[in-house]
Amino acid sequence: MDPSARGDQPVDRRLPQGRQARRHLPPMPRQRIAERQGSLGGEQRVVASQVLEIVDAHHHFWDPERNYHPWLRDEPQIPFRYGDYKALCRRYLHEQYLADTRDYKVVGSVYVETEWDPTDPIGEMAYVAELRESGLPSVAVGQAWLDRADWGEVLERLTGFDFVRSVRHKPRPGDMKTATRWRRGFAKLARRLGRFDLQTPWIYLGDAADLAREFRSVRIFLNHTGLPVDRSPDELVGWRRAMARLAQEPNVVVKISGLGIPGVGWTAADNRGIVLTTIDLFGVDRCMFASNFPVDGLCADFGAVYRGFEKIVRDFSAEERRALFVDNARRLYAIPA
Repeated sequence: MDPSARGDQPVDRRLPQGRQARRHLPPMPRQRIAERQGSLGGEQRVVASQVLEIVDAHHHFWDPERNYHPWLRDEPQIPFRYGDYKALCRRYLHEQYLADTRDYKVVGSVYVETEWDPTDPIGEMAYVAELRESGLPSVAVGQAWLDRADWGEVLERLTGFDFVRSVRHKPRPGDMKTATRWRRGFAKLARRLGRFDLQTPWIYLGDAADLAREFRSVRIFLNHTGLPVDRSPDELVGWRRAMARLAQEPNVVVKISGLGIPGVGWTAADNRGIVLTTIDLFGVDRCMFASNFPVDGLCADFGAVYRGFEKIVRDFSAEERRALFVDNARRLYAIPA
């Protein structure tokens, strides 16, 4: 695998790097964000004049009958932000994904680890290698347990797959800040891989900011927009403050995804403020749209999610829109064109 594709070499993350670099798009002024928020009233369906190209920066495939995913196979269900997820406990592979994305032209995708059997993270990537024979995913984010004694060996084997670009570990409270073994594992990742997918509630983004500042060579992908699950005014104020702190670290980028609301669905009206605030804080060049399918299928169909994204950014320039839907994910995950 090309070391530059994995991010083995320390780099200055303040600007796009190397051959993957594109023109650095500046953050939008707050006045412009406000104008866009005010100009998008109504919930009429946006009908694109042509099929929209997308690189889906975060999705999953699984077959619970063939492979062991504890959360999909075991009873009782684990607590989950979308509630009952029995509908997910079934095969979701290319056939189902292509049916969901039929109105879009998927030109690339990022498979993200699926909480596969934690004793066999290599087996998951071997399975993904099989899946890629059908064309997708383009690249993958593997499962990581940074605090395990065998992490160094697992990391070495994961990076032996030429399509592995990053790993994900959902840290426990305190891991990023004070857990010695976890931080040692992260240091190994910094030296060998250089990318990390972080999924954590927004209340821990201060710890994430400190981690990003200490490990400048690691590009950190914040999953699911920092999980603003509670949409109450006070909680959103806290979420924005935490995101603003994290945005100060130039090696952090955001996947705008995971914004479904149980019992409500996915609408531009509900998510416009979160999407535009995120873009305002991080800048267009550090954000990318993603489906989180099939998980977000519990709240809305694929078209509703992406029509919502289209509606929210329809006043952006063509270059900005392409960056959010295609180019940023392709550049940041080193996905071949």
